Amino acid sequence: MAIKRALISVSDKTGVVEFALGLSSLDIEIISTGGTAKLLKDNNIPVIEVSDYTGYPEMMSGRVKTLNPMIHGGILARRGKDEDVMSENNIRPIDLVVVNLYPFQQTISNPNCTLEDAIENIDIGGPAMLRSSAKNHASVTVIVDSTDYQLILNELNKNGNTTFETRKALALKTFEHTAQYDGAIANYLGREKDGFSNTLNLQYIKSQTMRYGENPHQEAALGFCFFQQTNSRETSFL
Repeated sequence: MAIKRALISVSDKTGVVEFALGLSSLDIEIISTGGTAKLLKDNNIPVIEVSDYTGYPEMMSGRVKTLNPMIHGGILARRGKDEDVMSENNIRPIDLVVVNLYPFQQTISNPNCTLEDAIENIDIGGPAMLRSSAKNHASVTVIVDSTDYQLILNELNKNGNTTFETRKALALKTFEHTAQYDGAIANYLGREKDGFSNTLNLQYIKSQTMRYGENPHQEAALGFCFFQQTNSRETSFL
C-alpha cells in the first residue's frame, strides 16, 4: 500500500524542508510538532500540528505532545489485523515516521551543563515513536538519519512505498540509535563522585570484516568505539 501519512518531528532540521516538499508533492499528509511544524509552515508546506490531529494540546512545556493513542495507535497498528479497533477509535494509520532526538550528548559536552539542563534534554516521546515504528517495520518506514531522506524519496517516487528490505534496514538503524542514546544517558546519570559510572555503555561500529580471527578457524571483525567524556579527567574502566 502507498504511504499516505507521515509524522515529522526533528531536532536536527538538516534537509527536512526539502524532504517534506518531496512528500507533499506526492500528496502525503504531514503531521508535525512545535518548531518543525513552524518551519514547514514558514516554507508553505501543508502540515497538521499534532495538537490539532490528536485533539489534545501540547502541555507541560512540550514534555507531553505525541504520547497519545492517535499517534502510537496509528504507528503500531498491524495492517490487515487492527482495522476494526482503529475504526472504533478513529485512529488513522501513520505510514512514515521521521524523528531525531533531543541533543542530549551535545548538551552534556558543554562544561557548563547542569543536571537540570541534561534532564530536560532527555527525549521521551521521540524514542517511543522510533521504537514503535521500528517494531512495526512490516508496515511503517522510520527515518532517524537525514542522510536517508533521498533514498526514501527515490523509492516513493518509483513505487509509492518503500521496500521491506529498506524498512528492515532502517528499523535496525533506529534500534542501534536508541540503544546508543540510552547508553549515553545511563553513562552520564550513573557517574559517581570518583568520576566512574556504575556501568559503562559502549557501542562499537563495525569497520570491516577480517579474513580470520586469532586463529584461522575463527571469524572476526574490526570495530571502533566512540566514547564521549563528560568531564575533563582521563578515566579508565576495567
